[in-house]
Amino acid sequence: MTTTYRDVFAVGQFRVLFAGYTLFLIGETVRMLALSVTVYAATGSPLLSALAYAAGFLPYALGGALLLSFADRWPPRPVLVGYDLLRAAVSAVLAAGILPVPAMLALVVVTGLPSAVTAAARTALLPDLLAGDGYVLGRAVFAMTAGGTQVLGFATGGVLITAVGARGALAITAATCLTSAALLRRHLADHPRRRTSSTVNSAAVSTGSVSGSGAGTGVRSDVGVGVGETWRVNRSLLGRPAVRSLLLAHWLAPALAVGAEGVLIPYAARTGAPDAAGLLFAAVAAGMFGGHLIVGRLALPAARERLAGPLALALGMPLLAFALQPAPGYAAVLLAVSGAGVAYQLGLAGRFLDAVPADQRGQAFGLLLTGTMTLQGLAAAAGGALGEVAAPGLVIAAAGAASATAALLSWRTLTPRRSAPSWPC
Repeated sequence: MTTTYRDVFAVGQFRVLFAGYTLFLIGETVRMLALSVTVYAATGSPLLSALAYAAGFLPYALGGALLLSFADRWPPRPVLVGYDLLRAAVSAVLAAGILPVPAMLALVVVTGLPSAVTAAARTALLPDLLAGDGYVLGRAVFAMTAGGTQVLGFATGGVLITAVGARGALAITAATCLTSAALLRRHLADHPRRRTSSTVNSAAVSTGSVSGSGAGTGVRSDVGVGVGETWRVNRSLLGRPAVRSLLLAHWLAPALAVGAEGVLIPYAARTGAPDAAGLLFAAVAAGMFGGHLIVGRLALPAARERLAGPLALALGMPLLAFALQPAPGYAAVLLAVSGAGVAYQLGLAGRFLDAVPADQRGQAFGLLLTGTMTLQGLAAAAGGALGEVAAPGLVIAAAGAASATAALLSWRTLTPRRSAPSWPC
């Protein structure tokens, strides 16, 4: 029997996770837009504006390199609730307007380090809550949520910034964080940790990362073991050819396309419609929502795999037209088509789940998300840097060309192997 979205939403714990994720995304979207607008207004620099936008992505690099094992070692509910409370505090500080621009960026980066652990813990719950093709549709729902709530977040963010200013929008972001924390604390079941301390300690001793003396030396020892375990498992996952090729296929094409987003605010200003920046960001998110809705709802699993290559190519191709400097309305259409291409990842979701060992699932999802967010942050920052010396339209076109090239280089992985329906572990 075919799994439907109704079957996915019939799972109560999925509905709770979905609601918390929606609040998380709305808050993050409004915060990133408000911070980027604030920085651009204060400095007039496309580079600093892009760095403000990328500040939500870059912490994934360090967090993913050092902390991912805690996604399996800690129960997910405290991880999710604790990070929401931290985000609320950061948004409140930014709303107070007491920090200069460099300090604001530094605060967002440093306090964003646990984001990789939180995202891994959240995503690793999906296959526990949803079986079979329900997991793939659950991923589609999360991706549609990312697109839909970003549309709402950018639209709401633009209205809020106009009505109450960027600082007021940041204060409202803090309220969404507190609401999400309360929801998850009250309604999300206390799922157990995936990896016990004894299991971690045994693995650490066997690899030589912990000495035999001073067992149970407290938090410092626990963190040291966690960092060592993160590195060991990351190396193990990247050492598997099937996992590595799927990771690269997930990472490269979308990350390079995100380089265009780093200059959307300057592009809107260059066209004489600076208020259209929110429309352009929302168009990308709307395309993501529509692409996942259509592919997840209408395409069967085998068809999703066949569509992976063409959809990945569609990420970059529409952006080439920005070399002609289209008006904001046409630009929004091109960005929406590009955003729809992200649905190619639905064709890889089941294969990735099959490729990773079950006892490393949380960290595997964390590594996938870490690479995604890190590369997207770097691409957005690179787009902003290039925008200092080149017209924004040309920067967007270059990002599209790079994305399309990456899709072609990953074509072998994007093309399903008819003789092997799942990747070996």
